[in-house]
Amino acid sequence: MTDHKLKHAIILFAHGSRDALWRRPIEAVAEQVKQISPDTHVACAYLELTEPDLHTTVAGLVQTGVNVVRIVPMFLGVGRHAREDLPLLLKDLITHHPDVTFELRNAIGEEPELTRAMAAIALRATA
Repeated sequence: MTDHKLKHAIILFAHGSRDALWRRPIEAVAEQVKQISPDTHVACAYLELTEPDLHTTVAGLVQTGVNVVRIVPMFLGVGRHAREDLPLLLKDLITHHPDVTFELRNAIGEEPELTRAMAAIALRATA
């Protein structure tokens, strides 16, 4: 595979909720990615209680020709879902999509930029 044949995508992977409003912040991040980098393919996927799930999202991206997928876990902490569930899902994805390269990032809460942003928000005075 040569670089000119690579088609990348980012999946923002979150837990999910029965509350339909819960997904808004995840989708807002996806919209920000699109605004910052309009040529970047970005999609959201959820572990449970919200659709689409990770397998469905990957399958849809692969159908459009995507062959490199970066999965960004949108978890503040590294709990059981990030430590255990996601690696099992990834292993299954690799089996089902052997021609796709997967990159699993750290949970978003482990990123120093997010820690700094949350600290700045906590310190901000209310009006």
